[in-house]
Amino acid sequence: MTHAPDPRDELITHVPAMRAFAISLARDTTLADDLVQDALVRAWAGIDGFRPGTNMRAWLFTILRNGFYSLRRKRRREVGDPDGIHAAGLAEAPGHDGRLAYADFERAFHALSDEHREVLVLIGAEGFSCEEAAQMMGVAVGTVKSRASRARARLAELMGLGKGESALIDSEPGTRAAIAAAAARAG
Repeated sequence: MTHAPDPRDELITHVPAMRAFAISLARDTTLADDLVQDALVRAWAGIDGFRPGTNMRAWLFTILRNGFYSLRRKRRREVGDPDGIHAAGLAEAPGHDGRLAYADFERAFHALSDEHREVLVLIGAEGFSCEEAAQMMGVAVGTVKSRASRARARLAELMGLGKGESALIDSEPGTRAAIAAAAARAG
């Protein structure tokens, strides 16, 4: 009784042709080597799917080609982030911290005088310049700047912030929305 040859024994003979085909697809020898290795692993694991008497090279090339196009589709959806800049932006603070901080802000905002709330809404929430706010309020620009400074300091004090910490950070995306929401509730 003779045993049929194991098709796995034939795999190694096709490696040079597979590598040449992979290089022609990928145009990168490192990626081509990875594709060949992946195709060989898949072929080895799925050798039962190979029908003896058919063309092994064609079967291997099909596995390699499918692997290449699958990788290409996957990479099309990926975003390169070698420095980790995008990944760092994906981090998000727990929602309850934001709600607690907003509740503190809202309580402190409501405790401010009318003039302080007004200047913070005009400059902080609405984004008007000091000059524009002064014109709307009918006061001098210096008065607006002074009120805004005192309002920020009082707000920080009411929120228990330390020296140098600010309750209003102009570059923070939620600052304007928080002031506007607090002003609407105060209204």
